[in-house]
Amino acid sequence: MTEAHTHGADDLCEAGLSLYVRALRVGRVRADDTDEAPCLVGLGLLQPELGDDPGWLRPVAPASVLHRLLRRSAERIADERRLEERLETTYAPLLRLDGSRTAATETSTLTVLGDKERINQAITEAMADATGELLAIQPNINPRSHEAQAIALVRDQALLDRGGHIRTLYQHTQRHRPLVLARYEQLRGDAEARTLDEVTDRLIVIDRTVAFIPASRDRSLALEVRHPALIDYFINVFDRLWHLATPMYPEAVQRPSPNGITPRQHAIAGLLVEGHTDAVIADRLGMNIRTARVHIAKLAATLGSESRAQLGYLIGQSGILDPPG
Repeated sequence: MTEAHTHGADDLCEAGLSLYVRALRVGRVRADDTDEAPCLVGLGLLQPELGDDPGWLRPVAPASVLHRLLRRSAERIADERRLEERLETTYAPLLRLDGSRTAATETSTLTVLGDKERINQAITEAMADATGELLAIQPNINPRSHEAQAIALVRDQALLDRGGHIRTLYQHTQRHRPLVLARYEQLRGDAEARTLDEVTDRLIVIDRTVAFIPASRDRSLALEVRHPALIDYFINVFDRLWHLATPMYPEAVQRPSPNGITPRQHAIAGLLVEGHTDAVIADRLGMNIRTARVHIAKLAATLGSESRAQLGYLIGQSGILDPPG
């Protein structure tokens, strides 16, 4: 029950809001009442009432809770600023090795962006000056990111209106997502998307002069890269993946191969013979583990396998992973 109602302090659930309003009105609520909204205790909006009966909770003034949350937010921002300072201090001796460029110039080629608002602002500013192209790798689309997608749609359309073009790589699992389909139905201009079984982590390259990549696993940090050598490397990686990718036409991925093995099952077979678990395969191919297991079961049925060990052997014997010709 707690997991189902876990959310941030900026998005109080309906059950929690209703219970908190009742607590303010009557002065207290039973602790059992929070079973449907444990978030109130977690956020500090309700706390145990002093007295002999611990079964009651009393509401805490919203201003007090807000002040505490804002103080925590300020502390996180201060931590990110200290991280920037440590990175600059750590890399300063390396940057000074190149005597042809000043340390200040070198430092500007790699900038740590400390929160999502700052990341989006930096991307928007870079897109505002862009006239040529946007290259992007999007491993997955957050189904709750409608607002972020709307902002991206506006700035992308502005680039297309200036005569630029957009190339985006997704995983095959994203090609039927409503957000993805709606994006290319709305964009007007030279915008093209392709898909692969596997892609790299998120990447944005704008006008071949600035790139943005994740700097933390949860993507709360990003790097703004302006070093020409790194930009060239990113573009080279993108171009190689682009030529291997499939255009965004549903039949291109859904069509089975002559031996009855679909392209998705072919990708799974390659990961299976490498010894990866179901969880790793699902993560690599951008699908949930249940879907991955369904594909594995269909692959096993096609090859006549009765066990995981036999499946690996039959994949090798079938020749489905052999290069063409």
